[in-house]
Amino acid sequence: MSKPSANNKTLWSSLLLTHLVLLAGLLTWVVSQTRPVEMHDLHLADGEKLKCVSYAPYHRPGQTPFDESLRIPHEQIAADLSALSKITDCVRLYSVDQGLEQVPAVAREVGIKVLLGAWIGHDREKNALELDRAIALANANADVVSALIVGNEVLLRRERTEDEMRALIRNTKSRATVPVTYADVWEFWTRHDSLAQEVDFVTVHILPFWEDEPVDIEHALEHVAATRTQVGEHFAGKHVLIGETGWPSQGRQREESHPSQVNQARYVREFVHQAHQRGWDYNLIEAIDQPWKRKLEGTVGGFWGMLDAHTLAPKFPLSGPVAERDSLTAPLLAAAAGALAGLLLALGSKGGGALRTSALVALGATTGLIALLHAEHAQIAYRNALEWTLLSAVAVLAVLLAITLALWRGTPIPSAAHAWHTIRGRQAGFGTAHVLGLLRGALLFAAAVAALLLFVDSRYRDFPTLLYLAPAALLGVVGWFQPPHARAERIFAVVIALSVVGRWLPEPANPQAIGWLLTGLALALPVLLVRSRQHEQ
Repeated sequence: MSKPSANNKTLWSSLLLTHLVLLAGLLTWVVSQTRPVEMHDLHLADGEKLKCVSYAPYHRPGQTPFDESLRIPHEQIAADLSALSKITDCVRLYSVDQGLEQVPAVAREVGIKVLLGAWIGHDREKNALELDRAIALANANADVVSALIVGNEVLLRRERTEDEMRALIRNTKSRATVPVTYADVWEFWTRHDSLAQEVDFVTVHILPFWEDEPVDIEHALEHVAATRTQVGEHFAGKHVLIGETGWPSQGRQREESHPSQVNQARYVREFVHQAHQRGWDYNLIEAIDQPWKRKLEGTVGGFWGMLDAHTLAPKFPLSGPVAERDSLTAPLLAAAAGALAGLLLALGSKGGGALRTSALVALGATTGLIALLHAEHAQIAYRNALEWTLLSAVAVLAVLLAITLALWRGTPIPSAAHAWHTIRGRQAGFGTAHVLGLLRGALLFAAAVAALLLFVDSRYRDFPTLLYLAPAALLGVVGWFQPPHARAERIFAVVIALSVVGRWLPEPANPQAIGWLLTGLALALPVLLVRSRQHEQ
């Protein structure tokens, strides 16, 4: 086994090659995001708009329906509906609480209709109050309210039974002067098809992304058409509204279903074209991005909107090519800044030669680029102060790891436990190698926790690849040149390896799962196999 050394040519050659390959791969990926993608142009007739879009007003910082004291101001609803009136003839509501009772009056002013929703959950008393308000509001605004939707995916959430929903719908129909319906995922409608006798029309949700077997964007519209045909035949003679359909622009990929702005634009354009051509009645989910939904559904839940949550500007045009990224400036500057930092650190430390300097420049470039990409992801994914604090701390450790390696003089890197013991005992000889040991231990622990959480609860968690990619690219090389790691680090490595493999196996073709698999194995395998190799010698 090679001995650790600041001048070890094999070590620095391996680092240089690894980071050049990684840098090339990342830059290729980033450049591909700027490439405009041609797709179907949606040309609506003069004066024609989208038929309906789901509207929830909780898009400003801190706004969430979980805040029972929140009341959305009239000014915000007016601004939202004014923006939406330019693209749609109708909005769908899911509740009449927290200021949403103002929507019909504002909708009348801007010239759009409303699908009014009454939220039905597990609390019977709240359900009764909600229905009373919704019925009164619908009856008072029958010129604007197209229909009253009694509950949304209640059967899917198992918060009420079919018989209970039947009773609620019957009660509502006896009191409302507008058409009445119930909305749920299409499979639950077909399983509980007796409810069709109680409603004026059937409202089904068809969401290819959320299917039990996720659908690739290439086949998403085929799936919608086939499902719509199946539902139409199942409820022959009954009008069918596609109450929710759409595609997310950000978040975790589900097998073949990839969230992206390009895919969202493609789905909306192609679906609306097909719906208008076939005469489908539909409602798109949703009008405006809803950051609060990330608490329930992860990153992907907050990015189904057609309008940006902050600016209310369209996220994509309805015609022309669409690109995932507007500019290469930020990524290139981040890589350049990282490369410059690596060069300065290499020149500032004596010795090492051109090979070491080149490796540190490449290491700096990849670290800088990854830091920028991770910061972009954090802006859309991190949901609260705890996540920002903990995950930003891990990102800082990743940068400190690269800086410390640049100052490392090649002395053996101890385990985190040994390094901590040296610090606490104030023993002589503490240096950068000990810092590397501490950082390695901390990052392995953090990665083990992240990998385990993703393995046991993956549906709404993003793959944290960008957070651990830089440490993996560094430790995955340096680890092969170190003596055996301590037991705790080997345990962390076992957890990482088993968890990333276990997460990858159910979706082996998912590029995000593959990226996480390779990142996790790069962290774990040196820790596990260096010990084995040494015992064999």
